Formats: sequence, structure tokens, C-alpha cells
Amino acid sequence: MLGSQLIQTMMNDKNKSLFSNFNPVSKQEWLEKAKTDLKGEDFNKKLVWKNLNNIDIPLFFTSEDKKEYLKNTGENSQALINYRYINGPTEETANKLALKAIEEGINGLLFDIKESTLVYRLLANINLNKIAVAFILKAHEVAFAIDFFDYATAQKIDPKNLKGYFDLELIANYITKGKMNPGQCDKAAAIAEMASEFPNFKAITISGTAYLDSGANQVQEVAYTLNSLVCFIERYSDRGISLETIFNNLHFQLGIGSEYFIEIGKFRAFNSLLQEIAKKYGIDEFSHSLTGKTSIWSKSVTDVHTNLLRATTETMSAILGNVDGVLIDPYDKEFNEASDFSSRIAGNIYTILKEESYFGKVANPVDGCYYIEEVGSKIAGKALELFKEIEAKGGFYDAFESEFIQQQIAKIRFEKIKLLSQRRLVMVGVNKYPNLMEKIPSEILSAGEMNPNPKLLKPRRASLEIEAIRKTTETLVKNFYKRPIIELSSFGNLTMRKARAAFAYDFLGVSGFELWPEKSYKSALDAAKKSAKSKSQVVVICSSDQDYDENALDFVKAFRKLNKDKVLLLAGNPIHLIGELTEAGLDGCIHVKSDIIATISSVQRKIQKTIKSLEV
Repeated sequence: MLGSQLIQTMMNDKNKSLFSNFNPVSKQEWLEKAKTDLKGEDFNKKLVWKNLNNIDIPLFFTSEDKKEYLKNTGENSQALINYRYINGPTEETANKLALKAIEEGINGLLFDIKESTLVYRLLANINLNKIAVAFILKAHEVAFAIDFFDYATAQKIDPKNLKGYFDLELIANYITKGKMNPGQCDKAAAIAEMASEFPNFKAITISGTAYLDSGANQVQEVAYTLNSLVCFIERYSDRGISLETIFNNLHFQLGIGSEYFIEIGKFRAFNSLLQEIAKKYGIDEFSHSLTGKTSIWSKSVTDVHTNLLRATTETMSAILGNVDGVLIDPYDKEFNEASDFSSRIAGNIYTILKEESYFGKVANPVDGCYYIEEVGSKIAGKALELFKEIEAKGGFYDAFESEFIQQQIAKIRFEKIKLLSQRRLVMVGVNKYPNLMEKIPSEILSAGEMNPNPKLLKPRRASLEIEAIRKTTETLVKNFYKRPIIELSSFGNLTMRKARAAFAYDFLGVSGFELWPEKSYKSALDAAKKSAKSKSQVVVICSSDQDYDENALDFVKAFRKLNKDKVLLLAGNPIHLIGELTEAGLDGCIHVKSDIIATISSVQRKIQKTIKSLEV
């Protein structure tokens, strides 16, 4: 009854604003309120996101924020291509794999051509009017292209329906292998002329995935990819191929990282800057294609199924960023030949996003979103600055030969690895929330980055150095037939000892050691004596700061009287006690500022000196 009266009152007072009793709140008032709630803490440090692209992302936006949106950011593709990599030893085998992929819902096939290949056998029973096909050409490039276009013509394929691309690895081979082959660019130019009758099939691929997979940030990936495009144009546009033909045959492949909103902005910024570069060459209208590939950098071999979640969010970023196609790696690709299951699941990621989440069925869903528009604009601005800097240094080739590009990427890579080691950049299952139940063969774990050639880029996982910790543990187990044990010895304040035991459990779980559940004791001395005599190799003291002030030194002294060999750590950071505790025999502390690689490596070194092999 009351609700009906209220509705009637509102209907009778149509001209009165619902919020007329509320005064508008300015952005400055919001900021002042936030500063008050922070109680003197620095607003910019606490609430403004500072990204490794050297851009700051504000906490919120209001109507007072006047936005200048990027232009030509691309269109959300209603016919997004979901590529699957097909690699068979023969044409017949590859064809069977391709047909199986189509049955599973894949609408894009990427073939690896390493030798002379018969197109009609490779593509038998594949409807090129509906299925996109792409080829990584590593041999017989021109001959294969001739056969392919002849086959498409003979099959009476509608020229507009033929979709896909050729990838001669023009830039990828140079930046990862040091091979700049002018002959490949001549072949690309010749193939581009052949493709002129098929407007949606692209003959010139420029890939930027190696930048992101080598540790670069998004600004670097965008800028260096565009620099490499200019290098191609400047060197080979005078070889009988027109600028219109080049731009209309361009296919770009960019990696997709795990920073969700940044990646959306990256793809939009790339499309916008590409249009600006085309205009500098007098090209106002052209048709290119853009594919996003899930990155190697963000994947792990520990807690490997987490890669499925990473691939899903990456694919979402790419689609919302207006790509034309996606290439989703199977979750176990980093250590195994893709199985039928992992390949099928990778393909299903796209299907779920399209059919159940309606991605690709909405026109440009992020247009006008202040946050994403801000991200895209800032990435575009920074990328344009870097692009111009490279051109001022003589262009892409000179900058790469002088190792300027490699050094800039290395700087970001080292910063990312540092953040991972400090756990300020989280990778689930790698440096936080490890899966303590999984057993991993040492053979699939990395020993760390080994003397990389500074002149080349090396696509790699971000987790290599942390994997090396786990590999050391698995080697210990293999050599000594014993997995080191960590014991969490707690006493005192219930809340703090539980919290610090949980932290230690998560922090040291990365090591691959066996972790015993927390053991609580009535007193520090009781805890010291019993943990010193247990079968563990590592003991972690867990309690409150007050308990440490009163009992930590006694704990360490009592412990060391009974055991000189065990590793003894303390969960926390009682700075004023560190000197005395270390002198008494404490090996170190673990806390939120600890470096996971340095800490666990130190523990492993001491264990290696003291552990004894069990006789069989």
C-alpha cells in the first residue's frame, strides 16, 4: 500500500527531479573526502595506479573530466576469427587435424609450412568461404602462394570471403635470430601483388609478440611494432610495390598480456596510431587485420591450469580492444605437446566468450568508458613519443643494431622480475598461492635465464627465475631421496601467530618443500626445544611483535643449543632485534618486503650443506 502511494506521488510530480534534495558533489570534494579517509597518507601513492608503462591511472572520473577520445580505434568484430595452430608431418595429417578443429568450432586455421606442400591435399574438404586460413611460410614461399591463390580461384571462392594471412616472419626472425633477409621482403612484395584480388587475405605480417614475450611493456610493443613497419616500408616500397598495396596487405600480430584494461587500451591505441602513420604516407583509407596472441610471458608450468584463466582474460582484452582474430595457446604448451584436450579447451574459450558472454555481438562496448579511453590515450601518447625517439635514432634497424631497443626492453624486464620476486606483482601458483599438492618433474622446470645474447630478444616466461628455485628443490629430492620439511612453530598471541603462519605457509610454499601444518606451543621455550628436535630442516618462528620482544631471543638461543644445522627463520620484521637474533643464530626473516628468490635460495644453500643422503 505504501509503495503504491509512493509511486502515485512520483507520477503526480513528474517535473520534480528525483535528486533535487541532494546537492551536486564536485570532483574536488570527492578528493578531499578521500584524503581525509587516508588520514594523512599520500593520495597519489595509495590510490593512483602507477603502471610500468610510466603512466598514472586516476582512481575515478567525473563529468568534470573532459575527454578527447582516440580516433580510429577499430571496430568490434562480429566475425572474429578463432585460430588454431596446425602442425602435421604430412599434408594428410595436417588436413585431418584441421578438419577435427573445424568440427570443434574453430573457424581459423594456422598452418606451419616448412617444405614443399601440395595445397589441394592440405586444404581438402575445407570450405574457404567460411573458414579463414593462415600460413607461416618457412620454405617455397612464392610457389606456395601461387598454388594457394590458384586453388582458391579453382574452388570458385568468393574473393571477399577468403580470409587469413601469410606470415614470412619478416621481423620476428630478425629480432629473435638476428636474420634480416632482404629476399624475404622481396617475396612478401611479390605475394602481396598476387593477393590484390582477395581484399581480406593479407600477405604482409608484422609481428610484435616477441617484444611483449621478452618482457617489454605495452608502450614499447606498440611503438617498436610500428617502427618495424616503417622500416619495412622505407626499405622495400621502392621495389615495385605501391604504398596502397602494402597498407592493404598488412596483418599485425600483437601479444596479449595479463593487465586486463591496459591491454584493451593497447590494441585501441595501436589501431589509432597506425592510421596516423598511414596518413603521413598519404594513405587515407586502407584495410588491415589485427590478431591478438596469448602471451608466453604470462604463462607458468606450476599450477598449470591457472593458464586457462590467464588465457581467458587475455582473450577478453583482445576482443574488447577490437582485434580481428585471436590465437589462443593451449594451457600446457610451455612444457608439453598440445593434447586433444588442451587444444579443445583453448578453442572453447573463444566459443564461451562469444556465445555465452556475447562478446562480438555488441558494437564497440568500451567506447566512451572514461577509464579505458584514458588508458588508451596515455598509451598512444607514450608510444608515439617512443616511436619518434626511435626514428630520430635512424629508425628501427639502427636502433636495434645499436642494441638500444634491447636495452630498453631489458630494463622493463628486470623491473618486472624484481616485482615478481618481491611479490608486488602477483602470479597465482608461481609467487603466491602455490599448489602444494602438485608434483612437478624437474625436467620441465627452468634453470633460469642462462647467458642470453643481449643482441637478440628471447621470448620467455616471466617465472623462469622462480621456477629455478623449484628446480633446485626437485634436484635435492632426486639426489638425496628426501624432500626438505618446513615446520611452522608458533606461540603467544593467537591472532598474530595464525596470520604470520599463514603468510609463511604461502611465502615458503613456492619452494616446493613439504610444509607441515602450524604447530602451536604454550611457550617460546617449549616451541624452541620441540622444533629443534623434530625431523624438519627449516623452522619458522611465528608470533606477534610483542611476543618477539619478550621471547624471540630466548627462543633462538634455546634452539641453537640443541640444533646447529637447521635453518631458522622468523616471520615478521622486528628491526630493533635483528642484530641480536642474527648473532644468536637466526638465519633470516620473512615479511612483506622480503625477496622470494633471494630468501629461498639462501635456505636451499644451507640445506644442501647439511642434508644427508638416505641410504637405500
